[in-house]
Amino acid sequence: MKLKFLLFFPLLAGLIACWLSLSAARAATGLPASEFEPRSGELTPREMAIAKNAWQYFVANYQPTTGLVNAVNKYPSTTMWDSASYMAAMTAARELGIIDKAEFDRRMLKLLATLNKLDLFRNELPNKAYNTITGQKVNYQNKPGEIGFSALDIGRMLIWLKVIKERYPEYGNSIDNVMLGWNFSNVINPCGMLYGAYLENGQPKYVQEGRLGYEEYGAAGFSLWGFGTCQSSKPQPYELAEIYCVMVPYDSRDPRMTSQHNYVVTESYVLYGLEFGFDKPEDRDNSPRDYSHPWMKNFADRVYQAQENRYTITGILTARSEHQLDKSPYFVYDTIFSDGFNWNTITDKGQYVPNTAAISLKAALGMWVLWDSPYTDRLLDAIENANEEGKGFYEGLYENGDGPIKEFTANNNGIMLESLLFKKEGKLLQFNTDNPKNRNFAPSLWDKKLVDLFEPNNTLRNRPFLNSTPAVKTWCDQTGTTMRTKPACQACQCASCNTDEPIKLPPVTAQCLKP
Repeated sequence: MKLKFLLFFPLLAGLIACWLSLSAARAATGLPASEFEPRSGELTPREMAIAKNAWQYFVANYQPTTGLVNAVNKYPSTTMWDSASYMAAMTAARELGIIDKAEFDRRMLKLLATLNKLDLFRNELPNKAYNTITGQKVNYQNKPGEIGFSALDIGRMLIWLKVIKERYPEYGNSIDNVMLGWNFSNVINPCGMLYGAYLENGQPKYVQEGRLGYEEYGAAGFSLWGFGTCQSSKPQPYELAEIYCVMVPYDSRDPRMTSQHNYVVTESYVLYGLEFGFDKPEDRDNSPRDYSHPWMKNFADRVYQAQENRYTITGILTARSEHQLDKSPYFVYDTIFSDGFNWNTITDKGQYVPNTAAISLKAALGMWVLWDSPYTDRLLDAIENANEEGKGFYEGLYENGDGPIKEFTANNNGIMLESLLFKKEGKLLQFNTDNPKNRNFAPSLWDKKLVDLFEPNNTLRNRPFLNSTPAVKTWCDQTGTTMRTKPACQACQCASCNTDEPIKLPPVTAQCLKP
């Protein structure tokens, strides 16, 4: 009896503490996270030091022959996702005054020239990986060859091509030429569903790609360039997992049937917050905190709140995302939820590896800037000096106390830099070029091709249709261009998907928070 009592007492005390610590949430009409404002303002010396240290990764891993940057320290390979993170890092470095315009221009010109010359997978889209020294297509062992393309990686690249084009219109033609060289026939269907590619017995296979969070983020990139993304932009199908008194949404497609894990991690939501300000992709208003994409903001709040609650209840600082490792299995999805389990840390094959769980630095800093709270202050205190001179920041800090993950990546340091740029400037996609709805609209090279009925590659390469606004019609009349319009039957193929359908938000808290 005495032993049982001794065991029972701390358990009871813990439950009372948890109840008290979470009781504030009871009175809230929504999640406490929804009340935390994003941080804004000039960077402090402490924050500038973080930015400068993160940029060191891109100094150390720059490849002058191609203008690409290694995705992982000293390993000469990269992906479109990681190259987009490099573009984010470059933009932040310029805007924060770490590099000057001349350095930015030298790097951007070289990178865009390489992107324009890339040898594509089956002459369609960029291969999943490239050698950063030679620019050749490679497999994941960095051997020459092609392995397919990732719709999500390309979606992130489309976002950053658009960000650069809008921020620095002088690069518009180079960026449009990159886009005009790509073939979108197999990456997105008429209903707006994204597909990736891989090789099977030497033949390309196209399979639906993306799960809740990542899928909508990737689709936003395609939407920015005029593609209809209806099915990939909707949250359905999803269900809710109860995690420390928060109902966290996850993709309900069965991983056993689809061979895709339904990872819930911080990164996809943080990136959407940083780059779009939780607005819809086409929202040209830079006003902060108007959140024209409310369900994305709400789902992001849940992902944040579950992690803060875990810290409150267990004392484990939590900022979870996918990340590299400095030991086998070298890469894990460190999730809030995946494949039926909370706090599931797994490899891409689904192997459970809990000892590799970590505080992800990119997730921690992204949460710090998007949710101004005492908890994210604690996260910043934990990570601010987790770097090595001349290498950038570590990938993460092991949750089990084993110290830092002594690996350095472009994605981690790039997202850290864009987080700090968000603090200074707000959402990173800031429209600067003409709006097709304006009377004096002047189309870009990309727009001119899309609108031309007699441009043969429009249909061959599955390019989207430019909206037929009065300004576009006027421009066509002035230039004698026969306008290409969307066939009416396209909508019939996707009768079940309505882009404008309102999304009803599910309950935010579990039974345990109710009085």
